Amino acid sequence: MRILHTSDWHVGVTLKGRPRLDEQRAVFRQMVEVARAEAVDLVIVAGDLFDTASPSSDAQKLLFTALSALQGTGAEVVVVAGNHDNGKALEALRAWAHAAGIHLRGSLGKAADHVVTGETKDGERWKCAALPFIAQRHAVRAAELFELGAAGAEANYADHLRRLVAALTQDFAADTVNLFTGHLTVVGGKVGGGEREVHTVADYAVPAAIFPPTTSYVALGHLHRAQAINGPCPIRYSGAPLAVDFGEEDHTPGVAIVEVSAGVPAKVRTVPLTAAVPLQTVRGNLEQLAKAEPDEQAWLRVFVTEPARAGLRGEVADLFPNAVQIHIDPVMRLDRSEPRERRSGRSPGELFGAYLTENGHDDPAVAKLFSQLYEDTQTVAEEV
Repeated sequence: MRILHTSDWHVGVTLKGRPRLDEQRAVFRQMVEVARAEAVDLVIVAGDLFDTASPSSDAQKLLFTALSALQGTGAEVVVVAGNHDNGKALEALRAWAHAAGIHLRGSLGKAADHVVTGETKDGERWKCAALPFIAQRHAVRAAELFELGAAGAEANYADHLRRLVAALTQDFAADTVNLFTGHLTVVGGKVGGGEREVHTVADYAVPAAIFPPTTSYVALGHLHRAQAINGPCPIRYSGAPLAVDFGEEDHTPGVAIVEVSAGVPAKVRTVPLTAAVPLQTVRGNLEQLAKAEPDEQAWLRVFVTEPARAGLRGEVADLFPNAVQIHIDPVMRLDRSEPRERRSGRSPGELFGAYLTENGHDDPAVAKLFSQLYEDTQTVAEEV
């Protein structure tokens, strides 16, 4: 059978206040084209459907349209919630999803409720254990729902996850394509840059050994960088379909296409998604920036390597209309080991001037503006 594995859509994400729904709409359109061209039997979306737990109505409309379009290619669709999602809100839509031919798991239920089964057009049987994101505070409750015995008092998050995965995969058979999908951090995975740090730190990391060798393929979400993880079975993060911030500008967004049969190791290849607007960083002084030739379509982050002065940011913005971040990065700083000048007995204007000099902002125009504002405040105070 053939699987399209994707995750971390973050529908509704913005870039420094710039909406990106149009970009995401184009990406999903291309993803549907890939699913149709590859004639996939199953689409797995491994969490973080939305960027926020309170998505806008436009974001919700786009998500459900994309999922319906993927199902419309003839593929089964399995979806789990991620840490950015409101799992209970997604679970409330489960009846709609089922009617639309989409297997949605937003929050935890009984163990059997998280196992989805199906059969391809060619008669290949598959079974998918679908586990939504579990916060640490809910790990014990998950064990209770799965009707597992009490864990030891010293049990940590990884211990709880190991028991949950064992319960979900215990009936994996040799004549079936056995799949697992979840939204979690596996030891050895490299973060992409846009993940929520609190949910990728060591306390949330689980070893790859929690997945049994009987698993044909593990489709993970949470880490935005596409990568394979060494383990007892094929384990992979599909990567995000577009870079959510500049920490991911060197990524190649895409989806994983998996070919797998019962008892045969999965073969995985990445199909790039080129519809997303790229992110790019440029650096230099104003003269160097004027000669730069960044991608005309890219969202830009600009580092200006010269001392700050009045109007510099505006000049850079004129050079790069697509700049969403402009950082003035002075290259000339006073040696901090030198003692600062005496402050007592000096006028506010002198103190402000010294502050500008110490921080590499020796700009007469700014100093003059400070003097005018200070004089105005003193005049008002005297009149009162």
